[in-house]
Amino acid sequence: QVTLVESGGGLVQNGGSLRLSCTASGSIVTVNAMSWYRRTPGKQRELVAAHGFGGLIEYADSVKGRFTISRDSAAHTVYLQMNSLTPEDTADYSCFATVTYRQGDRLSADSYWGQGVQVTVSS
Repeated sequence: QVTLVESGGGLVQNGGSLRLSCTASGSIVTVNAMSWYRRTPGKQRELVAAHGFGGLIEYADSVKGRFTISRDSAAHTVYLQMNSLTPEDTADYSCFATVTYRQGDRLSADSYWGQGVQVTVSS
């Protein structure tokens, strides 16, 4: 019923910048919260940044001051502006959203993952 599509990953040099986008589509009533996670081989998935209920924003300590999360609620889109990238930021980045959607004449809520985009920072 709902899909998340990410874009903006790629290869960048140490110190460079990238901007990730994630757009939710489907029979959406509201997108309640959106966040970005990342995972590298052999490591657990970690929360990078979250734009939660009531506009509460949270960042991982490792990205504070370098990454900025923002949302376009009307477009059901979340962005992650990543500056001063380092090789340690190399990972697969995934979008996660909690969505209220219409199913027939009922409302339902569920959480969804995007397919992930690769970010590679060269040294």
